[in-house]
Amino acid sequence: MRRRLLNTRMLQGLVVPLLACALGQVHAQDNMPVAHIEFNDGAVNTRLIEVPARTRFRLEMVNAGKTPAEFEARSLGVEIVIPPGATRTRTVSPKLAGKYSFFDDFHMETTQGHIIVK
Repeated sequence: MRRRLLNTRMLQGLVVPLLACALGQVHAQDNMPVAHIEFNDGAVNTRLIEVPARTRFRLEMVNAGKTPAEFEARSLGVEIVIPPGATRTRTVSPKLAGKYSFFDDFHMETTQGHIIVK
C-alpha cells in the first residue's frame, strides 16, 4: 500500500509539470507570427512576407479562387493543395535569416513570391 502511494505521488510529480509545459506550448502558439498568403485563380495576392528569424511561424494559405492551388515552398519543406474556397495552415520550424521562395505549382508562371526571414 505504501509503495503504491509512493508511485502515485511520483507519477503526479511527473504529470503535473508535463501538463504545465503542454499548456504553456498551446499558449505560446497563440502568439506565433502568421504569414498569410492568398491565392486566387492563378494569382497570388501576397508576394512578399516578412517573419522573424529563429522563430516558429504559422503559414495560413487561403484559396479565394474557384480552382485548386498547390502551395509549394521546397526550402521550407511545405507542399499542400488548397481546394477552392478553403484555408490551410502549417507550422514552420524556426529558420535562419534568408529569402525563401514559394509558388502555386498549378500556376507557376503567375504565382511566385518570397518569405523573408530576418
